[in-house]
Amino acid sequence: MSAEVLNGREIREEILKDIEDETARIAQEHGRVPGLVTVLVGNKPASRSYITNKVNTAKRVGFKEVQESLPETISEQELLSLIDRYNKDESIDGILVQLPLPEHIDETKVIYALDPDKDVDGFHPVNIGRLVLGGDQVKFTPCTPAGIQEMIKRAGVPTSGAEVVVVGRSNIVGKPIATLMMQKGEGGNATVTTVHTGTKDLAGHCRRADILIVAAGKPGLVQPEWIKPGACVIDVGVNRVGEKISKKTGKTVAILRGDIDYDAISEIAGFITPVPGGVGPMTITMLMRNTLNSLKYRLGLIRPGQQ
Repeated sequence: MSAEVLNGREIREEILKDIEDETARIAQEHGRVPGLVTVLVGNKPASRSYITNKVNTAKRVGFKEVQESLPETISEQELLSLIDRYNKDESIDGILVQLPLPEHIDETKVIYALDPDKDVDGFHPVNIGRLVLGGDQVKFTPCTPAGIQEMIKRAGVPTSGAEVVVVGRSNIVGKPIATLMMQKGEGGNATVTTVHTGTKDLAGHCRRADILIVAAGKPGLVQPEWIKPGACVIDVGVNRVGEKISKKTGKTVAILRGDIDYDAISEIAGFITPVPGGVGPMTITMLMRNTLNSLKYRLGLIRPGQQ
């Protein structure tokens, strides 16, 4: 029996519709919409594509969207001054600086410069600390981990007491999703194991997982014999493994592959995410939710922990 496919595009549409409706209601009742600033330094095609998707999504749901497209030669101090200006701008609820930045700019300095209460990516150390503390301390959850947890919850996969194995220990996905899944509350309360390149018997750990979250960045790493029958398998990997000509547009497009052997594992798992179309669409969606929540915090409509 084939696994149930968790379609990130469909879930995205449901959530964005809710965000759009709530934005319109808040605008009518409070005369304010969420304000999001997106900052792009340079013109790398991948970064430009990511920013364009974020800008278009923000506009679609009714946000005030300010795009700052800056030359690659901008100085670090000029960028920090721009961030400081938006930190002080009361019409702005979220600030996103697209990474990576040019080599002459210290990414850590830039992240630290953000007002933690406008850091809708959830990367600032203050927000990471809030996430670790959990409960009513949490303000902004990093977007990809938030999207993963949302998919698991919407699929109705039990998490309380479940064995969760996370493959990967990055600051953007691995560490925060492990923290999220072990927290008390809906979608958490799991027993979490994090595995990585230094782990002995990687396959053995994966075989114990009721929920397996793979964010290793290695195409086809996880094999079908590593999967517990009926497990929920979340593939976060997006790896370029070649190119092809699109039948629809006639243009050259990348061939993408996840971190798991999708075809074989889909015959064993209970739930599975595709690549593309799984976790990917959820990341920008959670960015929009964080930005909306930022405004709601400011208006006193919700408190931290009520995301």
